Amino acid sequence: MHAQIGIIGGSGLYNMPGFTEKQEVTLETPFGAPSDAYIVGKLGGRDVAFLPRHGRGHRLTPSELNYRANIMGMKQLGVEHIISLSAVGSMKHEHHPTEFVIPDQFFDRTSGRASTFFGEGIVAHISFADPVCGELAKVVHEAAYDAGITAKLGGTYLCMEGPAFSTRAESNVYRSWGMDVIGMTNLQEAKLAREAEICYTTVAMVTDYDCWHEEHDAVTVDQIIKVLHQNAENAAKLVAAAVAAMPEKIVCKCHSALAHAIITDRTVWPEATKKKLELLIGKYSA
Repeated sequence: MHAQIGIIGGSGLYNMPGFTEKQEVTLETPFGAPSDAYIVGKLGGRDVAFLPRHGRGHRLTPSELNYRANIMGMKQLGVEHIISLSAVGSMKHEHHPTEFVIPDQFFDRTSGRASTFFGEGIVAHISFADPVCGELAKVVHEAAYDAGITAKLGGTYLCMEGPAFSTRAESNVYRSWGMDVIGMTNLQEAKLAREAEICYTTVAMVTDYDCWHEEHDAVTVDQIIKVLHQNAENAAKLVAAAVAAMPEKIVCKCHSALAHAIITDRTVWPEATKKKLELLIGKYSA
């Protein structure tokens, strides 16, 4: 099976409406098993692969996710562009629940997560100053506008460890830093997609204000679930519009991110690691 466009679904989004000719594809990668089977099929005439990030039924915490396997599985399917959907809390008054933010920056507050394919004798240092694909983000933002969805282009996604939410003190500090939204998953995906030379962008779907907000304690679980369902409906509309508008090729630097990133002399690459990373580094091995 082959797919050009990958969709990663976050909390509340465990399937993607509108798929035709769909099949479940169970993959093993050199880094283990992904979160679930990929749903591969046609969406708007395009070859698309969908992966529920936390597994169907939401079985995996953010810290338990095998980020490397999830992204490597996309690479094995031939994916060149990933749209990653993520439920987030808002850190600013202007980002309202049910609205989307398409961030252009990340700030890392996780600890100990595997966020590189490299090591074991081969070292690479990717450029990550601009952690999402700006060209893909523009396509998604324009698609949101066309679908009548409020989505703001730009902003910083703070990625926390979880699974517990922030303390009020932490939340207020993050606000003082100028963060826009807070989530628990997308930073590692962005790093690994860059190493895999896949264009990547995040759609951060605001479910509620974080605990800094004076009305936070009045928010009920029922209200959050209602917002999750509304966000999932809008996400499906946005994805359908973005897939329909996606160019065959996006001209950007993502697809050559490793060209000058691999530091290790090729003459000393360990054979086992070279084989493990063949899909990523094969074109640079000569």
